[in-house]
Amino acid sequence: MEFAALIAVSLLIGALILMIALTVSKQKGELSEQVEKREEISAEESAKKQPPSKKQKQPQRPRKERAQQHTFSHPLLASSLKSHSGNITCLDFSSNGKYLASCADDRTIRIWSTKDFLERDHRCLRANVELDHATLVRFSPDSRAFITWLANGETIRIFKMNKKEDGTFTFKAAPEDFPQKHKGDVINIGIAETGKFIMSASVDTTILIWDLKGEVLATINTNQMTNSYVAVSPCGRFVASCGFTPDVKVWEVCFAKTGEFKEVTRAFDLKGHSAGVYSFDFSNDSSRMATVSKDGTWKLWNTDVEYKKQQDPYLLRTVPCQVSDGSRIALSPDGRAVAVSNGCDVAVYNAATGELEEEFRGVHSGEITDLKFDVNNRFLVCSGDRAIRVFHNVTGYRAAIQDMQTMLKKATNEGVRQRLQQQIQDAQNALDSVLAAPKN
Repeated sequence: MEFAALIAVSLLIGALILMIALTVSKQKGELSEQVEKREEISAEESAKKQPPSKKQKQPQRPRKERAQQHTFSHPLLASSLKSHSGNITCLDFSSNGKYLASCADDRTIRIWSTKDFLERDHRCLRANVELDHATLVRFSPDSRAFITWLANGETIRIFKMNKKEDGTFTFKAAPEDFPQKHKGDVINIGIAETGKFIMSASVDTTILIWDLKGEVLATINTNQMTNSYVAVSPCGRFVASCGFTPDVKVWEVCFAKTGEFKEVTRAFDLKGHSAGVYSFDFSNDSSRMATVSKDGTWKLWNTDVEYKKQQDPYLLRTVPCQVSDGSRIALSPDGRAVAVSNGCDVAVYNAATGELEEEFRGVHSGEITDLKFDVNNRFLVCSGDRAIRVFHNVTGYRAAIQDMQTMLKKATNEGVRQRLQQQIQDAQNALDSVLAAPKN
């Protein structure tokens, strides 16, 4: 009897379990059907919103386009130097006229041969700046080394150029950089042609005079609120600065006959602009200076004066010009041509007459960062993006011919006359060759 009751209870429990399992299975099936219907409805609505052509396409990542090199052409463009992959910030010619140095934010300094300027191929040698990049570069007087200003290291680094048997160079950085002394952003560096000192200048009115080993010899406060440009004269005697005030201040860096540093003394000022001065430049013998100002003029000065006897430089001419913040001025080494930058444009003037002779518009894709004549007065170079533009200095050729023709009229010695006639003919032939060359 008890056994029969136990069987009856077991059967009842089994039936209950079976009923529960069937119920759960049915609910899962209904839930699955609901989910599938919702997914179908969602897919249909999404398909209606999208254009039919894009139903099967997967979204693509936008392709990163490579920046295009700025194109520029002009009848007087001799060449464009394009090996840099970054923006070029500074240019410098060696004193022997053989090389042009350029630095860019691609962590390289390039050394170009000036004899290749008129060739189809423009070879260059590359010096790498490890873990940094140079914003400024200057050749040493013997053209066997150069100094750079490091953007991140905020210091001067010297590179020696070692000539190999094939005539090319290897570059080796000095074991130690100069100590960090500047508090403001450095705007220029320079080496005296005498080889006696190095100059660095920051925007905060500070100029430092260094010896070649990195010891500070003197500190100059320009008292111009801010410095916009500072440079060493080609003769190696002077350091000049301009800035917020409407004048240019010039100091002489004095050394004893034994070669020891003595002092820095004020030499003279250039006064005449009515607003801050953006930039200035010297002729090769420092007897002329050119300045460009926010007042919309450039001025040419005779600085061949006895400043130690309190004789002031005198103004030769004032010429109106187009300017903008950061305008640069370049005076050819012989003092015959003046170039002024305005944004991406360059204007070239005859220094003797003040006449505007050439205009180059849209030379670079960005604001011009440097502007220079080569030491032989043949070329004008400028930078403003990843390229260096090299122009023929036809203004200089014409001015030289005019000067020699004037001298020929005054010459009485037959030997002098013959020499001048030959020089005039050579200059005219060079000018004719440039003007007859194919357009770039």
